[in-house]
This record gives sequence, structure tokens and C-alpha cells, in this order.
Amino acid sequence: MTDVQNFAGPADLHMHSNHSDGTESPAEVVRQAHAHGIRTLALTDHDRTTGWGEAGEAAASLGMTFLPGMELSAKHHWRSVHVLGYLFDPEDAALRAETDRIREDRVGRAERIVRNIGRDYDLSWADVLAQTTTDATVGRPHIADALVARGIVGDRAEAFDGILHPREGYYEPHYAPDPLTAVQLITGAGGVAIIAHPVTAGRDRMMPVAFIEELIAAGLGGFEIDHRENTEQGKKMLHRLADAHDLIVTGSSDYHGAGKPNRPGENTTSTEMVARIIARATGTPPRHA
Repeated sequence: MTDVQNFAGPADLHMHSNHSDGTESPAEVVRQAHAHGIRTLALTDHDRTTGWGEAGEAAASLGMTFLPGMELSAKHHWRSVHVLGYLFDPEDAALRAETDRIREDRVGRAERIVRNIGRDYDLSWADVLAQTTTDATVGRPHIADALVARGIVGDRAEAFDGILHPREGYYEPHYAPDPLTAVQLITGAGGVAIIAHPVTAGRDRMMPVAFIEELIAAGLGGFEIDHRENTEQGKKMLHRLADAHDLIVTGSSDYHGAGKPNRPGENTTSTEMVARIIARATGTPPRHA
């Protein structure tokens, strides 16, 4: 087990850069984390690892510990489920094939959504591409940013509550593996799988407890419990499950830069739990200053 003294707290293990749907570079995400008192962080861009190098270098320059990570898209029936993976091997063939497939389908899906919106609003694919970086996978947050830039909505929140909400009729589904496959892929690549914000508002958005227990049996490492979107009732249920199965419990900001109101360090993970993640992983080591 890695000595706890090799890294410092507080730890924020869920942060996004402009390599997915954040608005800042990986290095700037690290600088923002440091400015908010974070000393151990994970970059968890959606379905990609391209920001690891830049974030790791920035963390080292500031005397921080960096845990390479990713937020893997999954779907349980109609529910969107996100599985955080830490310290896995980024070259694992099975995991890479799945993330490639997810990203490719996201782009096609985004194009379909933009075509749908374009029938009623002055929005084009070029408008959306103008809101992305070279390394980013185009997704709904970039469409939201394009809607803001065109003056159609005021901010991302308004876009997601309105035009991008499924009830408005512009929504298109996208490919994602089931959560069981996602957990198996992460653990198979030597990583630690943690379900991100599992109990957000609305009972229909929570996975059934029986299915969560299937994930635990398949190697799920734990839950992200301290997150602004989790309900208090849901947190209590997750704590009972975590205690019963001796699981890892994390807390994170889910920082997206200007894309969300979430601030670095608004929720954090204890050094004990960080140590458990590091001890359990075999795919890639953390990067200490």
C-alpha cells in the first residue's frame, strides 16, 4: 500500500478540462484546484485520457499529486450512468476500443441534434465546432455553448433546461455500454471503478439497489457520495451499502470551469480513501510531485 504521507489532502477526484466538456485546459484546471486548496486531484474527462500529460506536469510543478482518471459513459435502460475510473492502463485494448466507439457515436449524435435544432433556430454545425478545442469530443455541452454564443439562450443551464431537454424534441440517443460492462472494462485495465453521483434527484434516475449490488459483485470499488447533485436520502442508502460491503467513498466537485457553478474542493475525498484507491489499482501509478 502506498504511504499516505506520499500525498496530501484535500483531494478532489472529479474534474473536467476542455478535452471533454470543461472550459479550461488541463493545466488551468490544476491551477484552479491548487488555488482552491486542493493538493491531490484527478482529471476525469469523459471517455478520454488525452489531458493526462499536461495535467500531470502542471500538478508536479505545483507540488501536487495527480491521479490519472476518466469518466466513462454508460447507460442502464434509459438512465445515464457515469463510471469514474482511476489509475487504469490507458493502453488497454478493450477499454480503448470502447471509448473510441463512444466518442465516435457522440459526434454523430451531436450532429443529429444540431440538425434538429437548426430546423427551428439559427444554429449550424460550424457554430458548435467553434466552441470546441482540437482534442475535445463534441457533445451537448458544446451545443449549449453555441446556443449561448448565438444569443439563443443565456447560459448552459438554460440550454439544458430548455432546448436540449428531451421534452423539447431535439434530443437524440447515443451509444454507451451498460454499467456492468463499464465496471468490468475499468477493473480489467487495472483501474478502480467508482460510480459518479449515483443518486441524483428523481427516483427514476437512481439505479435499483439490486443492480448496484450486481456491480459490487463485479468489482465496483465504491461510490461518489459527496456531490452536490446527490439527494440526502440517496446518500444514506449509499452509505449503508458502502458500510456493508467495505467500499470506497469519495467526494468531489465535478468541476467544469465556467461550464457549471461547481467549485474545486466544494466536496473532497479523505486521504484514507485516496490511499485505498491507490492500493487497489494496478494499471498506472499516481504521479507524485
